[in-house]
Amino acid sequence: MGRCKTLALTLALSALVLAGASLAAVPTGALAQSYPTRPIHLVTGNPPGGATDVIARTLAQPLSVRLGQNIIVDNRPGANGNISADVVANAAPDGHTILYANNSLLVINPHIYRKSSVNPLRDLVPVGTTITNQLVLAVNPKVVPVDDFKGFVELARRPNANLFYASIGNGSQHHLAMELLKQRAKITDLTHVPYKGGGPASISVIAGENAAMFGGTSVVNHINSHKLKGLAVTDRKGWPAMPNLPGIGEFYPGYSIALWHGIFAPRGTPKEIIDKLRTELNAVLAMPEVKTRLTTSGAGEPYITTPEEFAALIKTDYESYGAIIKSIGLKVD
Repeated sequence: MGRCKTLALTLALSALVLAGASLAAVPTGALAQSYPTRPIHLVTGNPPGGATDVIARTLAQPLSVRLGQNIIVDNRPGANGNISADVVANAAPDGHTILYANNSLLVINPHIYRKSSVNPLRDLVPVGTTITNQLVLAVNPKVVPVDDFKGFVELARRPNANLFYASIGNGSQHHLAMELLKQRAKITDLTHVPYKGGGPASISVIAGENAAMFGGTSVVNHINSHKLKGLAVTDRKGWPAMPNLPGIGEFYPGYSIALWHGIFAPRGTPKEIIDKLRTELNAVLAMPEVKTRLTTSGAGEPYITTPEEFAALIKTDYESYGAIIKSIGLKVD
């Protein structure tokens, strides 16, 4: 990445921190009281059935009740979320078109999509975090007849293993999780096949077209129904959806891939509207029935942050994922 590009991203991150820190002190007013005046489009970069889509729909219903307007989940898959980000960044900044995205859009995409028409760090404003989660390594037991994570690594290391793995898209955490594992475990014959979301990717593994994938909600139900076999998780053992699976870091110290999701609005959206959206979103995340639905489905655990914490989280993850991407030499365009 050139010096000018790096400087631009650094300035964008600094602006993001300042913007996030200033939002907490803004009083609500007449604008917030009247908002929303029509249905809200909640745009997501994943197709129906994937983890991001499931969570967006889980939150949309109670959030629509609190806001007094319907919330329409608008699926715009492709380019690891860049298409959905472009839709929202170019929408009127009035709070009626907002984005539901996972952290890859903010902290991974700027490192690998250098020709993208949208810079999410510059063109989007963070509203609030929604969930935190990790991924599970799932395999088709007919294609990968192993008992545990160690067996998978041994199989994948064999000469001419000729295995394929699915992901929800180039540059996603699902993609990076496997590439980082390949690097740490010295696996060479495991080829990436990207899909536009967790639903299509998991179906390809069930069908035997691919041997394995990292996934969240999109694979948990299939593991529970024995269509797929779970082997390990990407962060710490004890993930509520798969509490008995080991963390990959137990085998390869320092290995960790964690996820979070959030809601974003177009740059220029009035602060009063951002405040109201965050307040109602946090109220939804605090509902016991919402927490139960999210955790039991494997979607994640509710994650509420202050504007300052959210801005700092984006900055920290941007730097750490940048280091991972550099270490594995990932390039998309």
